Amino acid sequence: MNKYSLSQAAIRDLDEISSYFANVSIEAGDRFVQRFAEKCRNLIKFPKMGRSYAEIMPNLRGVPLDGYIILYQVTEMEIEIVRVISGYRNLESLFFDEEESL
Repeated sequence: MNKYSLSQAAIRDLDEISSYFANVSIEAGDRFVQRFAEKCRNLIKFPKMGRSYAEIMPNLRGVPLDGYIILYQVTEMEIEIVRVISGYRNLESLFFDEEESL
């Protein structure tokens, strides 16, 4: 395993985070992007380092980053970044709301 990918939901999350930082601090946004990429590279090396969120979704794991949680799944080929969300959000309702809208 030597790569990671972003789900469409994770891309939307990162767009929202980027918009927030664009209004608050470009420098802080740049630091967030750098730390996000570094964290993802570390996940490739150590895919089990995150906390398990299996009670929400099988094989879901997460690692903290500056008040956010990078939620991911390990597949045979890659690390899939599922969502990047605020650590203050109710994670269960976030995923159950998505399922109901499908």
